[in-house]
Amino acid sequence: MQKLQVNNLVRSATFFQHAGISIVFVFMPIIAKGVTDSIFEIGLIVASFSFAQILSEIYFGRHSDKKGTRLKFIRIGFIGCAVTFGLHYFADDIGLLFLARIGAGIASGIMIPAMIAYAYEANVEKKRAATVISFHALGWLAGIAAAGFANDLKLIFLISAASFAIGFLFTLKMPNPEQEKELGVGTTKKVITKNKFLFMSLLLRHIGATSVWTILPIMLMEQMGAELYQVSIVYVANTLTAFVLMNLMAVRINISNVTKFKIGIGCTAFVFVGLSFISEWWMAMPFMSLVGGTWAFLFIGGNFHLMENNPRSTSTGIFSSTISIATVVGPVIAGGIAFAFDYVAVMYFAIAVIVCAFVVSLKIRK
Repeated sequence: MQKLQVNNLVRSATFFQHAGISIVFVFMPIIAKGVTDSIFEIGLIVASFSFAQILSEIYFGRHSDKKGTRLKFIRIGFIGCAVTFGLHYFADDIGLLFLARIGAGIASGIMIPAMIAYAYEANVEKKRAATVISFHALGWLAGIAAAGFANDLKLIFLISAASFAIGFLFTLKMPNPEQEKELGVGTTKKVITKNKFLFMSLLLRHIGATSVWTILPIMLMEQMGAELYQVSIVYVANTLTAFVLMNLMAVRINISNVTKFKIGIGCTAFVFVGLSFISEWWMAMPFMSLVGGTWAFLFIGGNFHLMENNPRSTSTGIFSSTISIATVVGPVIAGGIAFAFDYVAVMYFAIAVIVCAFVVSLKIRK
């Protein structure tokens, strides 16, 4: 009963954490278009959040292992996010929006690795942690849906800040167990070297994916006449599928974590093949559902494989920062390609990069 209560607290905190992030993140290209007409500058604004996350996740993920505690980093992250995401409300020019995104990236990077490791360590039967971590997908669903209902690009910043404040309240009831301290020298480098094929394939896959996410909301609205709430519906198909599959991995899907990761990487290519042919906004929904499934497989498979074989917060921090690196590179590339060619050319780029990612992933050993 005690373990169930802890898991429910972590589920709730995870839910509000990712609801707060997603309500702003998904619509950032549209928000950025309100302060600049340059597609290249929009790419830079989208990338700035993840650029800040890169060093934050690596640094604080490693320190979470060194200190032997997760909860302190989780609580600091929630408070920092409540402040920095709320500051987006006042960012009415390109300079202020850049500063707000960088601050939000640093604050969210403090807690993400510690949160994943905390959820994993709270369960004796480790695969059950997938049901806890799945609430990050449910949080994304709620955040995206809330943005659609609000239908106001200013109001969503206040909803985001409130989500982090509520999430912080749940962390006050979470126990603070002491973990074994990981004090080894050069640990980060060793983890990267040991898992280089996993991190490289993840990086390539996510460069392709984030290049598309940068232009997709704009494409849906400008070329296909979608309203903000309709863009929200498209993205809900993604997160709902991810939530369902993550829960099934705890009870039904009994394949190795490495195999899950490879499935997630390889099948992503089919998403962008499909998106390159759509002509109406609603046609994106089945392909977004597919990408939610691929994300569930690679996120659970990759993180669980790392935590089984490496210092947990350090390795999940590198996993998250690898995604952040891709989220810096992808939008910049997307901006350049869309400026030089068109939106569909970004899809072709994503397909090519993800095929390369799958080839690299085949070198990962169980």
